[in-house]
Amino acid sequence: MNHPDVIVIGGGTSGMMAAIHAGMNGARVLLLEKNYKLGRKLILTGGGRCNVTNRSPREVFIDHIPGNGKFLYSVLEQFDSQDIIDFFQTRGVRLKEEDHGRMFPISDSARTIRDCLINEMKHYAIEVIAGEPVEEVLYNQETASVRGVQTSKATYTAKAVILASGGKAYPRTGSTGDGYRWAKDAGHSLTDFYATEVPLLSNDSFVQDKSLQGISLRDVNVKVLDKKGKTIVSHQMDMIFTHFGYSGPAILRCSGHVNLYLKESQEKIANLTIDLIPYISYEELKKLAEEQREKQVDNILRQWLPDKLNGLIQKQVGIQEKSAYKQVNHSIQEALWKRVKAFPLTVYGSQPLEKGFVTGGGVNLKEITPQTMASKLMKGLYFCGEIIDINGYTGGYNITAAFATGAVSGQHAAWFSLSS
Repeated sequence: MNHPDVIVIGGGTSGMMAAIHAGMNGARVLLLEKNYKLGRKLILTGGGRCNVTNRSPREVFIDHIPGNGKFLYSVLEQFDSQDIIDFFQTRGVRLKEEDHGRMFPISDSARTIRDCLINEMKHYAIEVIAGEPVEEVLYNQETASVRGVQTSKATYTAKAVILASGGKAYPRTGSTGDGYRWAKDAGHSLTDFYATEVPLLSNDSFVQDKSLQGISLRDVNVKVLDKKGKTIVSHQMDMIFTHFGYSGPAILRCSGHVNLYLKESQEKIANLTIDLIPYISYEELKKLAEEQREKQVDNILRQWLPDKLNGLIQKQVGIQEKSAYKQVNHSIQEALWKRVKAFPLTVYGSQPLEKGFVTGGGVNLKEITPQTMASKLMKGLYFCGEIIDINGYTGGYNITAAFATGAVSGQHAAWFSLSS
């Protein structure tokens, strides 16, 4: 098919959905994928189980996409999480709901989702060419319109091209940022890139001496602070101390905010605190401890904290080993509970963008029409998925944005190509 109506570049989550929706709307579609297999990153999502969407209410959903989530309002009006659920279930893929609105296939296999998308592309006679990298998107600069695509093997002409080539995260799956160059060739600008959903790095003494390495904390509240001590963001989830710093769900959710703060503030470190017992207030903790004042501090803290962290905090605030609570002077008691409610951490950055699962930054959204995902600068050019400057938390938010922008871009690219 050298003269399709729509060409989709990228056979990942958003690209396959874009191709399907272009086909559903009557277009002849060619999908080009540089890998030899489709959906390489898709089959890694959700730990290989594929958290296919999140059915949280619209406002909650947008709040969980801190990277320009409001841009998606127009997209989600056309294709939202319920549409994703219906898409798969009407095609025989049974889904189940887990905590926090996360939806998974009953098979617990991401391959179920990928295979459904591949089968649906076959149903709409979408031509798929894998293992043929795109070298250039062809534009007519005089008319500011798309002409087609040049690959390593052939030239394909089309009135519409959808860039679904991914971001820079997980480059081993093929997401090496190729699409950014083609977007720039069309005149688009890119916002700064930064890692999100990625572990944080620290030189804190207990990281360097590995004294807390491997300790997991359940349901703690992690805050990221600005230089005035004001909270930038907070998340109450699990976390873990590692040999290089901090990881776990709460840290991953804070990571993009940390990287943005470090970049924008030009500070060398960011300060975080952990409320180690968020479900009990400061005053209530003091009261509970006073009721057990005959006990050693070690035994009181052991109700809530791992032994190594327990010992470290006592040492930090100056409590002598095996001291009874009643032996500790008032000011040190105050310092103890303040530290328990706001255990301080410092971080100087994160693991690199390539190790994150999501890319922060991308094609500038001011240059994309939100209702259609069309370029404002080049007729016939459309965007979807991680190439654009949208990023969310884990939990089904990013994949929903990918499916939704894919569906909308595919539909409107088909309408454009068939009407022009």
